[in-house]
Amino acid sequence: MTDFAARRTMMVDTQVRPSDVTKFPIIDAMLSVPREDFVPDAKREAAYMGENIDLGAGRVVLEPRTLAKMLDAVDVQPDEMVLDLGCGLGYSSAVLARLADFVVAVESDEAMAGEAQAALSAFGADNVAVIHGEPAEGNAKNGPYDVIVVEGAVEQITGAVVDQLKDGGRIAAIFADGKLGTVRVGYKIDGQMAWRHSFHAGAPVMSGFETSRTFVL
Repeated sequence: MTDFAARRTMMVDTQVRPSDVTKFPIIDAMLSVPREDFVPDAKREAAYMGENIDLGAGRVVLEPRTLAKMLDAVDVQPDEMVLDLGCGLGYSSAVLARLADFVVAVESDEAMAGEAQAALSAFGADNVAVIHGEPAEGNAKNGPYDVIVVEGAVEQITGAVVDQLKDGGRIAAIFADGKLGTVRVGYKIDGQMAWRHSFHAGAPVMSGFETSRTFVL
């Protein structure tokens, strides 16, 4: 029988801590959430590898290092509301649920959204609502949000998502740049976004976050 708890500890000790993630709430959350319960059954054995796990339908579970460093950069507080875009099977939302007051998770794949809600309920994350919808549209009904995290790469952040961020709020996303993407953290100040480069990471570009291309003949 696989000792997933031991693998979880090893993941934190070899992938998260060495990446300069030292905030106790993040370490504690990643030690507490059973990552193997938020991946397809056929991929449970690969749950703790240091790479993105493909969920199909353009979704991945971001590698532990990437997610941990993104959460470290946005510094979620216990009284904050978080929007988790492209939540897949809910792993990122389960981790965020340990850090935030409430999490709204948006997933466009209806079957995946249903599985995410079931897995989160089984884990006891009762402060997460999974919404079936387009991540690029966010979820204005429950906003505005203190923090927005995008669980995939983007070419641009949509105006709809920016509009749902509170002034003083933060967005973390992987911006696609060739094969090597860059995580940027955006801060909303007086209604305007100011972006900072954080670190390199990769993921598939999420539908709806592509740059509009104009073709000239």
